[in-house]
Amino acid sequence: MTLPLKPGARLPVRRSAQGIYVLHPGDIACADEGDRLQTLLGSCVSVCLNSPRRHVGGMCHIMYSGPTPPVHKHNTAYAEPAMRKLFADLRAKGVNPLSCEAYVYGGGSMFSPDGTVSAANARVGERNVAWALEFLADSGIVLRGKSVGGTQYRKVDWLVGAEAPEVRVAAVERAIR
Repeated sequence: MTLPLKPGARLPVRRSAQGIYVLHPGDIACADEGDRLQTLLGSCVSVCLNSPRRHVGGMCHIMYSGPTPPVHKHNTAYAEPAMRKLFADLRAKGVNPLSCEAYVYGGGSMFSPDGTVSAANARVGERNVAWALEFLADSGIVLRGKSVGGTQYRKVDWLVGAEAPEVRVAAVERAIR
């Protein structure tokens, strides 16, 4: 039996037996050293926050950086609720999010199957990146790394600990005519 979710409600991200969390759009996970956080990004943006002293980290997968509609005030697909939830999850583990280091990934311009990009779609990733970078700067959180923009997908794979997340970049395949 599937229960309906309220607008903005999300199912929790589950940790596998191997300590792997796979995040989809709108997901957030907070993990301990040795756990692995993974996601795949196109125009979406992932913000990873790492406590360099505690080796606790969190990741969110943001779809929308624009204003959050009131009906979606808790929907973590939107940037502001996502960061509020990520901060709360880090605090629940005893970590001050403002003392974390940040990494930002994604924000690509994704092509349509015929290889063209609409003006609106070309700016979605750019807006998502700009929001994330401005939010981190306004919060005083140090940015340690980023891989953003372009026309590529990014797979983020992070073994939480002292090292930065690993990012693999893959080109968008175009339809053959």
